[in-house]
Amino acid sequence: MTIVAGLDLKTASSFSAFMVTGGSIANVISNLFGGKALLDYDLALLLEPCMLLGVSIGVICNRVLPEWLITVLFAVFLAWSSLKTCRNGVKFWKLESETAKGKGHERPEKGRGEIEEDTKNLKAPLLEAQVTKNKSKLPWTKLGVLVIVWASFFVIYLLRGNKDGKGIITIKPCGVEYWILLSLQIPLALIFTKLALSRTESRQESSPSNQQKNQEDTRLDQSTRLMFPVMSFLAGLLGGIFGIGGGMLISPLLLQTGIPPQITAATTSFMVFFSATMSAVQYLLLGMQNTDTAYVFSLICFVASLLGLVLVQKAVAQFGRASIIVFSVGTVMSLSTVLMTSFGALDVWTDYAAGKDMGFKLPC
Repeated sequence: MTIVAGLDLKTASSFSAFMVTGGSIANVISNLFGGKALLDYDLALLLEPCMLLGVSIGVICNRVLPEWLITVLFAVFLAWSSLKTCRNGVKFWKLESETAKGKGHERPEKGRGEIEEDTKNLKAPLLEAQVTKNKSKLPWTKLGVLVIVWASFFVIYLLRGNKDGKGIITIKPCGVEYWILLSLQIPLALIFTKLALSRTESRQESSPSNQQKNQEDTRLDQSTRLMFPVMSFLAGLLGGIFGIGGGMLISPLLLQTGIPPQITAATTSFMVFFSATMSAVQYLLLGMQNTDTAYVFSLICFVASLLGLVLVQKAVAQFGRASIIVFSVGTVMSLSTVLMTSFGALDVWTDYAAGKDMGFKLPC
């Protein structure tokens, strides 16, 4: 929106929130009602609270950090994420090729069932109970908890208000009440994360297959589970700083831990739905302009996302390679690295030549 359409950052950010919302709605509809158990709701429950907390802190950091530092951090992280994603894509591609060759099939799609079986055997401690559940029945309890998490953070945002402190209640920006409201997000995220961890541990302990694991495997699983909230907080923090979706940031991290590409894509898009809708509603409540144009962009992205889902699913079904999803994400991130770094450097140089303030700023 900023590079191609030439919009200012404020307008582009508000339009982007609605565009991402439209695309995420298409993904959620496909994953919830598509008849496939691709969503890991336990993983979403672990990731969402800390991601929302990270987004809130990242937005504050975005106000404090100078633009040149944000540009440098953005370039470094995008380059690292692109490299990790492409390496994961190559790893999954080799796994699919070896599986197809080992089964004596000429085309990889012939061994798709075995590929999926081998992929499931990667490190994914939260997925065992999820995959074996009823594929047609929605877990309404987990969906309800996710909505409660979203609503809890949203109420805090409403109470905090806009940058002038005007919301449901009027408070002084960066005053005592302002920071108390923001600090409430920390225990909120910890409580929801702890409940999700406790529930996951109790389910795994009651599973017969997990009772046969030795203590070393159990410790590894616990450390892996604890790593998920940390990763989601980091993704949310960087997403808030850079003003981009946390789903794209956490995808390479989940792939690095061994979560299959289909599960990663479905779960992260499901999480983006909550963060994107919250951003869009906030823009509306804060008096966003040109809402009709935003609705049109959202509809276009909804249709485009449905088309993309159909094309990708057909490609995966035909070629039997879920690594197509990983390479798609890696391509987008690589292009983003080149474009955003180049134009960001030009913007920083323009600000420096114009004599603008290049130092740190106050949060309010």
